[in-house]
Amino acid sequence: MTARWSRAAGLPRPLPDGTGLALRVEDIGGPGRCLELLLTSSGRGRWTRHIPLPRTSATVGPYSTLVSYVVGGHRGVLAVFPVPGTARIPAYPAAVGASVSRGPVEFVLCIGAAAAWLPLGRLILQGPSPYPNGKGEMAFDPYHSSLPGFRPVDFLRSLRVAAYAGSREGRLAPPPS
Repeated sequence: MTARWSRAAGLPRPLPDGTGLALRVEDIGGPGRCLELLLTSSGRGRWTRHIPLPRTSATVGPYSTLVSYVVGGHRGVLAVFPVPGTARIPAYPAAVGASVSRGPVEFVLCIGAAAAWLPLGRLILQGPSPYPNGKGEMAFDPYHSSLPGFRPVDFLRSLRVAAYAGSREGRLAPPPS
């Protein structure tokens, strides 16, 4: 799995900014079929899970997909929550990358169903990042890299597909394979 941390708006330090966590799980759907998730620091409530929130610490609250997913027949926003007791890590990609290189940082992956969060599994990040400064050549696109039973809902799909294509074009990144 590959994880990339980023600052959402690119605000200068020490201003709080939304923190992004992009995940790619290679070959999970068979050879060459990956799953990608884009998560952003957000709230945990029924409405605030859809709103990006600025943070100064990468490990004080949830990261959500902001939009709903269909996962095994259930529909809801996906989120990762830091495991209780996780040390505070400054919300800067280099600081998070350094921390993950020193030891694991653990989250609980959940799906938000109505007002509750249902746990789906654990996410353990550890090891050096291929993107130590939060930037890299790898483009993430959760609409292109999803699985039949694990995909974003179609609401706003055309807008988001166009936004991801425009982002790749602006960065001169290749289209997803």
